[in-house]
Amino acid sequence: MDHRLIDHLRSDLTSAGYTVERVRALWGETADAALHRSDRVVAVRELDARARTLGAEPVATLARLFILGLPADAAEAAAAFPVLGLDGAIELGLLEAQDDGPLLPRLDLRPYAWVDANGSGSWWIASDLGELALGRELDEQHVLGVGGASMTLSGIILPERVGSALDLGTGCGIQALHLSRIADRVVATDISERALELAALNARLNGVDSIEFRLGSMFEPVADERFDRIVSNPPFVITPRLEGVPSYEYRDGGLVGDALVESVFRDAAAHLHEDGVAQFLGNWEYRWGADGLDRVSAWIDQSAESVDAWVIEREVQDPAEYAETWIRDGGTRQGTPEFERLAGAWLDDFAGRSVTGVGFGYVLLRRTADQRPMRRLERLHGQVGSNSAGLGAHLAVCLVAHDWHTALDDEALLRERVTIAGDVTEERHYWPGDEHPTAMQLRQGGGLARSVGLDTGLAGLVGACDGELSLGVIIDAIAELVEVDATELRAELLPRVRALLDDGILLPAP
Repeated sequence: MDHRLIDHLRSDLTSAGYTVERVRALWGETADAALHRSDRVVAVRELDARARTLGAEPVATLARLFILGLPADAAEAAAAFPVLGLDGAIELGLLEAQDDGPLLPRLDLRPYAWVDANGSGSWWIASDLGELALGRELDEQHVLGVGGASMTLSGIILPERVGSALDLGTGCGIQALHLSRIADRVVATDISERALELAALNARLNGVDSIEFRLGSMFEPVADERFDRIVSNPPFVITPRLEGVPSYEYRDGGLVGDALVESVFRDAAAHLHEDGVAQFLGNWEYRWGADGLDRVSAWIDQSAESVDAWVIEREVQDPAEYAETWIRDGGTRQGTPEFERLAGAWLDDFAGRSVTGVGFGYVLLRRTADQRPMRRLERLHGQVGSNSAGLGAHLAVCLVAHDWHTALDDEALLRERVTIAGDVTEERHYWPGDEHPTAMQLRQGGGLARSVGLDTGLAGLVGACDGELSLGVIIDAIAELVEVDATELRAELLPRVRALLDDGILLPAP
């Protein structure tokens, strides 16, 4: 890899103003939404109309080539790469020359903007051309760019600074780049040489030099190493291991069913320092007579080291819906004979293991010496809250609150003060004309958008949690007001207070 050429590319992208905002302004919100549906017609029409008025702008040429996947003539391309030059763009693998014809894009290269708990910024990310540009199904060695799963994972990364981090299965390198913002040293691994080449290009292009790239499967390249943080968007997609079914390196782990995800559950803790955290996405099968999260719980129990575990299942798809999702993802269109053949293979594979559904969710494992490790496996299938900086900061707050209250017995907790989180509101519903509410709820505006039912005692306690009075004083005052036994009310409310602390609805007072 010629670092000089990559530096020239960075200079050209910067001078062209090749940013998310500038690109979106080229074709507008309607075209941008259509592109997310794999429809580039509106964007092309807008670019053509703009070119007739303003001529060929470098930013528009870059967008046409590397986002829309369309050719550009030599003069336009040369104007977009004044420092790199066309020969340099061809040498880097960005463009392909044709005899007396326009230049063709060889890569997808687009701006990517992010906001996290530590600030905001933008990068450029190179990956393989998608099906929209190719006009056909993806190659099995396809290197994926930044997709929905990538953004989900980067959004849940805990924001605290760490010494070392591992990106397991780095792909285009997007998670390694995010980890470079919080880790002094990052190791990124992948089974694909091409993925590592593109990830290294992306690191250099964005001025990040703290990432070490290693070739190999799963944890093999770091067999004897431990890290403070492990992040992985593993190849978790459950794909039939049958001849004639494409196996895409970026998503298929090569094992039967959900065995690849099971192996990450079992092996991750062996590569963590004490209190180190692994965060990853995964699929798990529901089988006839076997709940999906019960199977996940068994995997956690088989972990190489003792771990705290927090698993948040976000959705469950039935086998047919799951098959349709991932067959389309590979570029095979619904309604074709090939689609029906692949759907049959998927359903036969699921039937062979009595699969009734497939769960998807977030996983957080933390290596611990605690003899009573946290076990939190929950289903949250609705919308999450509005989190401009991602869920990672919220998860970190919840872990701090959990560690704080679990270190205290009930008597010690009663002496402590807590406050209600700033994004929490209370709802009360009344029958017309009634003086007292028929239902009360706490609602979390950010975080995981939890809703918690209230009764009189808990409503009174939460309403008084302004950090001034201890929990014991508040509960005793409520007991006196409603004329119930204070000891019994403490026993009733303290477990619920602990649950609200776990959820980030209540927080330790500063």
